[in-house]
Amino acid sequence: MATSLQNLSDYDASTFTDISEKRFGLVVSEWNREITDILSAGAFDTLVKHGAKAENIYRNTVPGSFELTLGAQFLAQHDEMDAVICLGVVIQGETKHDDYICHAVAQGITQVGLKFNKPVIFGLVTTNTLEQAWDRAGGKHGNKGVEAAVAAIQMLGF
Repeated sequence: MATSLQNLSDYDASTFTDISEKRFGLVVSEWNREITDILSAGAFDTLVKHGAKAENIYRNTVPGSFELTLGAQFLAQHDEMDAVICLGVVIQGETKHDDYICHAVAQGITQVGLKFNKPVIFGLVTTNTLEQAWDRAGGKHGNKGVEAAVAAIQMLGF
């Protein structure tokens, strides 16, 4: 559903599974760090709010969004890791680099989840402008990090 039709931070937690013993990996892009730090905090806070132990949430950074897939694979390969959440920001620029990066990251994250048979969540903000990215990092459209954490919880209850 389009973000403009739904706030990313609105969700129904009534069917959430117990995550108190689950381990989560956060893979966070350093590119656009001022935004990705907010996404990461949103994901972390949401996991803790719904029962995850802070010491069971591992945050790792990668240089940019393109590297999210390999970072996710490094975490997902560990049997004790229950879910991986990938967080990054790609803003359209003057070239088509955003198309290539977003496509590669989407395919890569999907493949990692399938390879390790565990939730690997696509928390990539893909926008036309910096303002739109801020709107999805705690602005008028909520926080994509919250949405990604909720997706991880829901998939663990599948």
